[in-house]
Amino acid sequence: MVSPKTLPDDALQRRDALKVMGAAAVAALLPESAASQPASRPNMVFIMADDLGYADLSCYGRRDYATPEIDRLAREGLIMTQAYSNSAVCSPTRIALMTGRYHQRLRGGLEEPIKWPDPELGLPPAHPTLPFLLRTSGYSTALVGKWHMGWPPQFGPLRSGYDRFFGIVAGAADYVSHRPNLPDREGEIALYEGDEPVRRTGYMTDILADHALSELRTAAASRKPFLLSLHFNAPHWPWQAPGDPAIPRTTRDLWHRDGGSLKTYGKMVLAMDAAVGRVMAELEALGLAGNTIVIFTSDNGGERFSDMWPLRGSKGELLEGGIRVPQIVRWPGRIRAGTESRQVMATMDWLPTLLAAAATEPDEAFPPDGVNLLDVLTGAAPPRPRKLFWRFRENGQAAVRDGDWKYLRIEGQEFLFDIPQDPRERTDLKAASPAVFDRLRSEYESWAETMLPYPASEAAAPTG
Repeated sequence: MVSPKTLPDDALQRRDALKVMGAAAVAALLPESAASQPASRPNMVFIMADDLGYADLSCYGRRDYATPEIDRLAREGLIMTQAYSNSAVCSPTRIALMTGRYHQRLRGGLEEPIKWPDPELGLPPAHPTLPFLLRTSGYSTALVGKWHMGWPPQFGPLRSGYDRFFGIVAGAADYVSHRPNLPDREGEIALYEGDEPVRRTGYMTDILADHALSELRTAAASRKPFLLSLHFNAPHWPWQAPGDPAIPRTTRDLWHRDGGSLKTYGKMVLAMDAAVGRVMAELEALGLAGNTIVIFTSDNGGERFSDMWPLRGSKGELLEGGIRVPQIVRWPGRIRAGTESRQVMATMDWLPTLLAAAATEPDEAFPPDGVNLLDVLTGAAPPRPRKLFWRFRENGQAAVRDGDWKYLRIEGQEFLFDIPQDPRERTDLKAASPAVFDRLRSEYESWAETMLPYPASEAAAPTG
């Protein structure tokens, strides 16, 4: 089998040609088409917050406000305490979610995050994705919310497996005026429906929730299993709560170091919490809740106003606070309510896990780096060992998590931590356990050699 890293361009072009054929035609060529799949395959609602800190939900310890709707989701399902994002920023994590692979295998995944519109940077349409693989097996697929994996017309949700898209293509947008955070596109709006920009009135989180409810009704009427990806841009900057005015064009408040307050941030999280509650209520009203897997997580750690306790670090860092994320899974009858798991899991594990739930398989030409953890989530098996690698260009960061151990390189210094005993990463154990330190450092270097190198040019200012 050809290595995924060295797969030739013509293989990607063949993959693109298959996608152009459409879901129905491709499904007819597969050994198991939609007609031969079990009728009880679950629906899937994948909810991803943007820059939500590990302890920003009251079920994870937030103290200055409560998130009752997401807390209810946790009470009715499984709460995970050692879930990780694939990157400390959004675009690479989203590419890992879509492909089930380390984002460093793709040129677009080296951007931390993807910045200005560039016809060369994005998730290649020819690469099989979670929605594409589900669609070819008979699922209806829709993305509502943030994309941020390349700009149309070269890239976009409709080219990567989604039947429908409504949301923002860029990394951030004004929650009220819906302007994107691109300095050279001040006159434009960030909202898209399909490939076309659209104008709407209202607070962004509420607009996305409204559209998600519409997608659920469409899915219920179709009577097909479905994947609804609901990727909020909240609570990503700019710091705007419901009822706040649009940010004046003359300010720089679209950037993460400007404006805001703890009170405003709390209101942004609460608006998202209410939106999640509306989605759950609609699933119940449509009779879909009993056979729907609902996942809630974040794309990376939090920012200025986030609570990461007891972790240290934040977005853009490979300290635990930059990559450990809240994660909740609800599946009535399959996942026991009110349970907690210490399973170490990364974003890329969702592709093989959800494909297994749908009784389908990854593409053999693009084997995932993620692993199928369905049996662990359902309680049919104990937690499995996971070895995970990270690399982040800023400050020369690198990390490995293997069992309880974590190797960390940042700003030219190297550390070894026992994460369960020292989640704040304060006690460096490399002198006490030199063999472990040397092994993990060597394993990181071997892993890094199998990934694409960073391009020589420096990246532009981050926008995601």
